[in-house]
Amino acid sequence: MLPEFKIAQLRHFVWVAELKGFHAAAEKAHRSQPAISLSIKDLEGKLGEALFEKLNQKTTRAELTPFGQQFLLQAKELIAHHDRVVEDMVLLAENKTGHLRLASVPSIASRVLPALLSEFVGETPDLHVSFFDDNSNAVLKMVEEQKVDFGIAHLFHEQEHTDKTFIPIWEDRIGVVCPNDHPLADSTELHWKELRKHRLIGNGTSRLLEDSEARPLLGASQFYISNMISLIAMLEAGFGVTTLPWYAFPQESKTLKFIPLKTPTVIRRIGIVTLNSRSLTPPAKALVDFILARSQQDDQSQQD
Repeated sequence: MLPEFKIAQLRHFVWVAELKGFHAAAEKAHRSQPAISLSIKDLEGKLGEALFEKLNQKTTRAELTPFGQQFLLQAKELIAHHDRVVEDMVLLAENKTGHLRLASVPSIASRVLPALLSEFVGETPDLHVSFFDDNSNAVLKMVEEQKVDFGIAHLFHEQEHTDKTFIPIWEDRIGVVCPNDHPLADSTELHWKELRKHRLIGNGTSRLLEDSEARPLLGASQFYISNMISLIAMLEAGFGVTTLPWYAFPQESKTLKFIPLKTPTVIRRIGIVTLNSRSLTPPAKALVDFILARSQQDDQSQQD
């Protein structure tokens, strides 16, 4: 007969592992240290394996056994799944229509989704939405860990993501971003080799150059800034130049210029990413269908 885990015990285990100690976990759980120790001991009894190495007099740090390291990932997944189910049921009990979770790259999150979500939620006022924005790798990880119903991202190497379905929707071109008074600002298009003469700042979208002839630029960046707000501030201060997709370029900026990269011409495709093994919830499917319908309408209006 399989053992039945208590969510509280799993939380105690994760806290001890992450905080490296029973005392710190007890404080977080608002329980006594002996109570946490008994909780972990009971969990180990159910599993039939030790989760932590035995403490000695030289250290009070709780270190995971090899088995404990493997179980930690599973315990976190069980807790996350439990919390999502409870959250959804609470919303249903409050007569809400459900909970939608999605993640998107910042460029689409700021430029496209506000209008789409506003219209979509306007038709379903009782829908509860959790929205996360991060780079493509982080969005894909949230999809893989089922922290979100679907993601909106770019797949750098689609052949490596056979466990996912990718529906391309938006395309934008890579260009160089620099201050208006920069020597490159008078250009209408640029060859990648021209960037070698200037201080380069790498960012999360720089990987888009990996499979192009501009790949040497990746190793030539003196600085790397992952946060878009910080990146824009450094560019506006004249710290250097960078490459960005068009959607990521701050349209409201009066001090920066976007210059298309002609050689090579690099196009980024962004779309909806879902797991093949997981069906979308009704709210998530409704939003995906809504986005696709609006995208088709936009394409049709551009053709007309």
